[in-house]
Amino acid sequence: MSETGTSKAVPDPVSDAHSNRWKALVFIALAQLMVVLDATIVNIALPSAQQDLGISDGNRQWVVTAYALAFGGLLLFGGRIADLWGRKRAFVIGLVGFAAASALGGAAQSGAMMFGARALQGVFGALLAPAALSLLAVMFTDAKERAKAFGIYGAIAGGGGAVGFILGGVLTEYMNWRWTFFVNIPFAIIAAAGAYFVIREPEGGRNRSPLDIPGVVLSTLGLVSLVYGFTRAESDGWSDSLTVGLFVASAVLLAAFVLTESKVKAPLLPLRVVLDRNRGGVYLSLGLAIIAMFGTFLFLTYYLQIVKGYSPISTGFAFLPMIAGMITGSTQIGARLMTRVAPRLLMGPGFLVAAVGMLLLSQLEIGSSYASLVLPAMLLLGLGMGTAFMPAMSLATHGIEPRDAGVASAMVNTSQQVGGAIGTALLNTIAASATTAYIKDHMAGAGTKAQQQLVQAEGMVHGYSNAIWFAVGILVAAAAIAFTLINTGRPDASAVVGSGTGEGAEDELKVPVVAH
Repeated sequence: MSETGTSKAVPDPVSDAHSNRWKALVFIALAQLMVVLDATIVNIALPSAQQDLGISDGNRQWVVTAYALAFGGLLLFGGRIADLWGRKRAFVIGLVGFAAASALGGAAQSGAMMFGARALQGVFGALLAPAALSLLAVMFTDAKERAKAFGIYGAIAGGGGAVGFILGGVLTEYMNWRWTFFVNIPFAIIAAAGAYFVIREPEGGRNRSPLDIPGVVLSTLGLVSLVYGFTRAESDGWSDSLTVGLFVASAVLLAAFVLTESKVKAPLLPLRVVLDRNRGGVYLSLGLAIIAMFGTFLFLTYYLQIVKGYSPISTGFAFLPMIAGMITGSTQIGARLMTRVAPRLLMGPGFLVAAVGMLLLSQLEIGSSYASLVLPAMLLLGLGMGTAFMPAMSLATHGIEPRDAGVASAMVNTSQQVGGAIGTALLNTIAASATTAYIKDHMAGAGTKAQQQLVQAEGMVHGYSNAIWFAVGILVAAAAIAFTLINTGRPDASAVVGSGTGEGAEDELKVPVVAH
């Protein structure tokens, strides 16, 4: 977009937003980092918190599950609220609420107080995450600037989880588990204050239609049932009657939700958002990639801590190559090539490079060297995911009408949340059954206690490598979906519309980039 083209016929609020948007990106990125960190930082602090608060082994999963259920279940609602209230307002309220819920979690004196705080974090996270992504979508409309902005956002969205392991390890080892909650407060205050003073949301595109209450109820209950079903499957098995009941309920509720959305006048999730083949391809391939990623995070953490005897801090730092790979893939490869090649030519190869990294990890053994096996695998995983995430995040909200930006962003987060829940449960179950079978076959020949311990450790690693083979297949499937479903051409920098008033503002993001 040329300078002359920008200055001509653009209202002041928009030009104001243009001058402030890079500052705004800093605060949006900070908020996104806080939300993504929170998904993993608590995992490392969980054993200490469980002991201090007297939470039973049976109930400890609720520290993670309460957050995942509220976040995953309310994302679509949060996205639509951002469209109704205004994205900036939803973003700031989400940040303030998240900080308050974090303070409550850090000060928790009982298990119940901790579970409540985690659920509240999930509620405000569901308001904050879609507002953050949709603010980027409506503020960065120039193709080259959009590539840079989404490169930074994609690196944080992908690498933040691994940063959580490092920060969680440092805070738990040197301070106290409560600081894994308190650390959110300065993040949130800085991001909220910065957003309040810096962000200038473009005029127009506010969705003022009435809220679709049946859609809210059906989508929330359907997504909560789905996420809880996978969480139960992990702890109680896939054939457990409640687990099966939750999956059936989820299928019925989500089918009723789709039917409702096709009939109501102002739907919570306009079906045009997901039925677009490019956006549908992004949601599907991203969800699959997250399934593979989350399961692997878990296995690598256990492998490094239990089998290799790493401390929580050493485990966190062992993930650094993955973060470096993600940042390089996102900001150097993805951002530089995004305006030159079609998105599928970044996403497909990105997922395949990650699959090669995963393939290396499937060769894990007790004596495997970190430097010769784990490190290159992590670099490839990070590089591939960073390259693929970046155009995926951008394409998911590209060409969307501003009034749907919040809900389109919420769908990206929903595919990530649901993918994370599925990945942890599915791959854990595969690993556990492979471990059990291995130990059963080999324990008879182990006479001494040392031999028995060795068989158990070998069984554990055998289980991990078995599950990682499935993750390889899942990433190859994600690449296949990206290659076949996503058919949009490369973004044309000159075709981006950034001006217009009144009705034209509605079309600000309808960029003619699809080469059908």
